[in-house]
Amino acid sequence: MRGYAALAPRHSAPMTARLSVLDLSPISGDGTQAGAVRDSLAVAEAADRLGYHRIWFAEHHSIATLSSASPEILIAAASQRTSRIRLGSGGVMLPNYSPLKVAETFMELEALAPGRIDLGVGRALGADARVGAALRSQSSEVFPQYFALLNAWLLDAADKEPFPPHHPAAGVRASPTGPSHPALFMLTSSVESSVFAARVGVGMVFSEFIARTDAGPAIAAYRQAFEPSPFAAEPFAGVGLIAFAADGDAEAQRLDAPRRAAGLAVLTGERQRFASLEAAQAYLDRFAGDPRLDAVIARSITGDGPAVRRILADKARASGADELFVMAVGPTLADRVRSLELIAGPVAGEARLPQAEAAA
Repeated sequence: MRGYAALAPRHSAPMTARLSVLDLSPISGDGTQAGAVRDSLAVAEAADRLGYHRIWFAEHHSIATLSSASPEILIAAASQRTSRIRLGSGGVMLPNYSPLKVAETFMELEALAPGRIDLGVGRALGADARVGAALRSQSSEVFPQYFALLNAWLLDAADKEPFPPHHPAAGVRASPTGPSHPALFMLTSSVESSVFAARVGVGMVFSEFIARTDAGPAIAAYRQAFEPSPFAAEPFAGVGLIAFAADGDAEAQRLDAPRRAAGLAVLTGERQRFASLEAAQAYLDRFAGDPRLDAVIARSITGDGPAVRRILADKARASGADELFVMAVGPTLADRVRSLELIAGPVAGEARLPQAEAAA
């Protein structure tokens, strides 16, 4: 069992957080980006069957190893292939888009699957500066303004808080209107962004695998600063992390080699995809003892099912999270689904839900 070992107490505790899935549409083996999109729908079906609370799809642009540029399209497709699980974006990178268009897209998704849609938004571009220019993205500095407009159009479309007559946007409605709107969340990776989510009164999900730091301080600051809003009466905090389980610890370490090698390649400036276990292990062997490899290993949970679940339970308790988003990783689709099967299971306790979701 490797990864997060230093964070785990010697005794285990009941998991009190819900389990959900985060999917980045990774390419399996020697597959294609188009195939990875279809794999994401298969992961959604598996997560629905296994009892995960929700699945969120990420947004990335011009990254050869990932395929999800449009999470809203995956949400729409998954809404027709699942029956219970909540579906959302993890997340829409708001500076890339018109807030009105995002509101319209997610009101339409809410019409397709009422009460099952989550809108998670981020303040970054999900791309480098060159790709951001091609997307016609705005600077992340526009996020507070865009976020306020998005909130207002969602509440107006659901007839909860119509625009006042003197407002510049009065009369411009996000279509389709409806009796409900998506639950709203903000993706965070720092204390600062978590406090912003608290002050605007929405749920937050801390991307621990991006921040490469523990979520606990950000969640504590979020809870302290939280102010109720039409979207949430109480604070709601999630954590996104990497966890991979297989039938035995040795098998988990073997199968996780491509992910670790790819993560290491980012840190070494040699970004690449590893289509075979052998190539991945050879790359890892080159950097044995390198602190960059140690960092990659430290920020993930890898082992057999019971060990991974114990660490997740300890992680939930230590961070104070209401929900854990487990990234659906593995060298093949079958390995990703098997990992979710081994991690899933009865969850002790009851986590808080955002007000909009609890009312759905």
